[in-house]
Amino acid sequence: MDLEEYHARWERLEATGTAAHGEADLIEALVREVPVDGPVLDAGCGMGRVAIELHARGLPVEGVDLDDDLLAYARRDAPHIPWHLGDLAAVQLPRRYGVVAMPGNVMIFCRPEDRAPIVANLAAHLDDGGLLVAGFGLEHHSTAITLDEYDRACSSVGLALHGRYATWERDPFDGGQDAVSGHRRA
Repeated sequence: MDLEEYHARWERLEATGTAAHGEADLIEALVREVPVDGPVLDAGCGMGRVAIELHARGLPVEGVDLDDDLLAYARRDAPHIPWHLGDLAAVQLPRRYGVVAMPGNVMIFCRPEDRAPIVANLAAHLDDGGLLVAGFGLEHHSTAITLDEYDRACSSVGLALHGRYATWERDPFDGGQDAVSGHRRA
């Protein structure tokens, strides 16, 4: 699928009233429930779909992605949001965030050797009490990440599990094929 078609697909879903913002729903709820201060960082933001929705709901948000072609869509659709180009394992942003979110299976698109450095770098961008939120598939294939691997990466940088769900709609996690995890800095 080309980038224009991918972008248009989300626009069509939204136009039909399909619930296309489950990620934003959960991130917004966590910001208010925990609560956390500071903006949200959409890490691996791609075209900015989640960040743009969070901004529309009144949350301060920024996005970061490695792909400048994807960021071009984000910049076009929401020039008022700060968009950063950078590798999640190494990018150094000038502020800390209340929530760093990785929706959209970001972790399974990263090389296995980069996953722990990504978690460490993103955790370093969290405020005290901040949340690292990530959702990804647990299918058994060459790019899969296990929950044990992800939890170890989080705990090794001082993040403790705050909650885990099967979906962005907070369905209970029962060991299925998908997980959405929130880890909190103590």
